[in-house]
Amino acid sequence: MNSIRQQKRECTDKVKINQFLDNARTGFLGLSQHEEPYVIPLNFIWHNGHIYFHGASEGRKEAMMSNNSNVCFTVSEEYGTITDPVPANIDTAYMCVLISGKAEKVLDLAEKVNVMQAMIDKYVPGYFKQPLSKTHVDKYRSSLGSETTVYKVVPSSLSAKENPWQLDKMFFKGKEIKDDL
Repeated sequence: MNSIRQQKRECTDKVKINQFLDNARTGFLGLSQHEEPYVIPLNFIWHNGHIYFHGASEGRKEAMMSNNSNVCFTVSEEYGTITDPVPANIDTAYMCVLISGKAEKVLDLAEKVNVMQAMIDKYVPGYFKQPLSKTHVDKYRSSLGSETTVYKVVPSSLSAKENPWQLDKMFFKGKEIKDDL
């Protein structure tokens, strides 16, 4: 894990981090090429210690990862505003995880099917009555004709930070300073 400057916010609880990554719905993939940063939101799964996502086999993301496989993947959830009678102490309740590593194409068909099934189970649990078939994953082409590529981020570092929500301190519409005094 990388160290966090504001150490009181660092989260090192691996169970909590894994649960957070299992349940969060959107991650942000950070790429760079020729000093140009590019960050895009993605659906993802945290599976066997790796981030997995999928996308078209062509396009800007694919081209950038082909030229520079170093990536950063960030997952962040905001839980609300924490109130305080001192304006400078108003804060946000949140958790975030930053993973740096290398993006790799998943070439093994069985791994691709397993990952795509895990994504279906995460985002639309119980929707399909039959598991995803190898044939579907292998033969599928988008409406633009490109195949789906599955990517795996192999972490070289992971850091997590949080500011837990505090029930009695959370802002709600109609709350006033007198409620915190």
